[in-house]
Amino acid sequence: MPPVLQLPHPVLSRPCVPVGELDDAARRLGRDLLDAMRSADHSVGVAAPQIGVSRRAFCIDVTGHRKARSCHGEVVLFDPVVVSSSGVEVGREGCMSVPDLTGDVPRATEIVVRGVDLAGRERTLTCDAFEARAVQHELDHLDGLLFLDRVVSDDRVFRRRVYR
Repeated sequence: MPPVLQLPHPVLSRPCVPVGELDDAARRLGRDLLDAMRSADHSVGVAAPQIGVSRRAFCIDVTGHRKARSCHGEVVLFDPVVVSSSGVEVGREGCMSVPDLTGDVPRATEIVVRGVDLAGRERTLTCDAFEARAVQHELDHLDGLLFLDRVVSDDRVFRRRVYR
């Protein structure tokens, strides 16, 4: 399993290219994403750049998270596209690629995203609350952004005491 890269690794700030056809390499990427997410019990998502791959793919799973309302379980999405979003709420975020900091980030409270799953089926996810935040966090990785690029202000970045 590839390690999760940390800031300032250059792949984290590079926009990703589409995956395109779901071939063996894409399926292997999907499995690697799941392995990386499962290896950290606090993780609710991993994007391809975090494991060194500049392709548009991520996985999420907010199962059991206390702030989750919608929950699609464990999902890998290739070439995700935002269909719609609404509402805005500021919430605290952290990231395995920025392990020492957290920050307050505004995100849409509801989002609909469409992509292709690991089985090659088109999936449309309607997400709210924490799952919507997790999806947007991973989408940002695909555009070369980290949560630090979206914090509401410099004084809303905090040193993490313990990574849960």
